[in-house]
Amino acid sequence: MRSRSKQFTIILGILIVCATGLLFRRALASTARSGTIEVGGHTREYLLHLPPGYNGNSPLPLVIVLHGAMQGNASAERMSGMSALADKEKFVAVYPQGTSMMGNAPTWNAGNCCGYAMQKHVDDIAFLRALIGKLEKDYSIDAKRIYVTGISNGGMMSFRVACEMADVVAAVAPVEGAQNVACKPSAPVSVIVFHGTADRLVPFNGGSTPYQIGQHRTDTPVADAVAFWVKENGCAPTPKRQESSEVHVDTYSGCKDGTGVALYAIQGGHHTWPGTSISHVDLPATDVMWKFFMQHPKA
Repeated sequence: MRSRSKQFTIILGILIVCATGLLFRRALASTARSGTIEVGGHTREYLLHLPPGYNGNSPLPLVIVLHGAMQGNASAERMSGMSALADKEKFVAVYPQGTSMMGNAPTWNAGNCCGYAMQKHVDDIAFLRALIGKLEKDYSIDAKRIYVTGISNGGMMSFRVACEMADVVAAVAPVEGAQNVACKPSAPVSVIVFHGTADRLVPFNGGSTPYQIGQHRTDTPVADAVAFWVKENGCAPTPKRQESSEVHVDTYSGCKDGTGVALYAIQGGHHTWPGTSISHVDLPATDVMWKFFMQHPKA
């Protein structure tokens, strides 16, 4: 019975992440253009959204949004609402696609998760580096304002990006992800974390988690990931705390090179993107992370 409950948790979590994006299909018609890039002998796909009036005269920030396992980039665009915010705030948004066996159910190789990408040791870091390089060549991108966010498996990949692409990325915003890789960043990176305390798919307090039928992984507690970046960035160890019934916010200051670290612990929150209707959380995660991004460019 317990095994069946865990299997149900896996399926439910995946469906929640996918459904969150599907709910916004009509409300947010995509204006993103599709693109491909060759990396390591493989053709990788992405969606690119440019704000209206883009003319290349001024460098714009770049925000990369990484989908959850089995979700796909089009769904991630709808779920996050990042393209609509890009139109308002004038930045470039890009939605890379993970890899899969048959072209569906894509995943990222985030260390110990997930699926095809992990099993085949797909070099997603090489993909993201190449993608950023291509976008910098083809468009006017501000090299000091390159940011990455993602949910679930994409949130885990965001952490990996911070660990292995600290020379390129200014800040990351993992949503319902865990930092499950050995981390030796080459430079400070700003980190803002959004995580529900009742998330059963990627538990807030970490531990052994079923991620495929009959298979488990070990997730790092959110507190450990935050503590790592507080120490790595040389922040003051005691945060400023703001609490409400919905969210507890810890903000760390005094960090090296103008970086910052923040944790938004969604009280009773589940495996969803905060601010979407399915999350039942009023906190607009997309808006909050954008404000954090703008406060923390690369030194």
